[in-house]
Amino acid sequence: MSAPDDMTLREAIIRIARAMDEAGFVPSKSGNVSHRFEDGFLVTPTGLPYAETAPRDLVRVSLDGAVLSGDRQPSSEWRFHAAIYRARPEVAAIVHTHSPRATALSTARRGIPAFHYMIALAGGPDIRCADYATFGTEELARAAVTALEGRKAVLLANHGVIATGVTIDAAWALAREVENLAGQYLDVLAAGLQPVILDEAEMGRVKDQFAAYGRKG
Repeated sequence: MSAPDDMTLREAIIRIARAMDEAGFVPSKSGNVSHRFEDGFLVTPTGLPYAETAPRDLVRVSLDGAVLSGDRQPSSEWRFHAAIYRARPEVAAIVHTHSPRATALSTARRGIPAFHYMIALAGGPDIRCADYATFGTEELARAAVTALEGRKAVLLANHGVIATGVTIDAAWALAREVENLAGQYLDVLAAGLQPVILDEAEMGRVKDQFAAYGRKG
């Protein structure tokens, strides 16, 4: 399969950014979306409402942070996008949200344990919460990469969610599932209950099942 061209990627990024906005996942122009492209990545610009963002407004950034093309400034979080792409060559796209319930959970600096088998979609037996660092900094980029080791999604302490994928649609689907799981987990805790946590052996079996899901036997 050939790599998508520049305009196809730009349109896909804007489609996902607007879907995030419509879902209420990016209040006050927060959150961002990127896709790996040739020698760097395309990323949403900073400070521009997604309803007003056009393909030409996206910014092309190298993996070392140089702006390669674009008339606008890249997202303030370009550093963690670049760091993740450098560390994880299999990642093709990144979706960063401030989705309400996952962000609420992140303020407790608490990840999501394996209270439900769908946690395995994020790549491991839990969804970690990365250490806190100021937004837009190299410290946050390092914390995100560390927390993502062996994972596809993480919470960012007092901040939001990062979801990655081999396609932009996969990253967006995972961001939605993280929000769903965070809401379910908070609901259990709010009811005064303690969920039963699935052990790592079971989560390993779940990952194996997911790996074979949809394949012909």
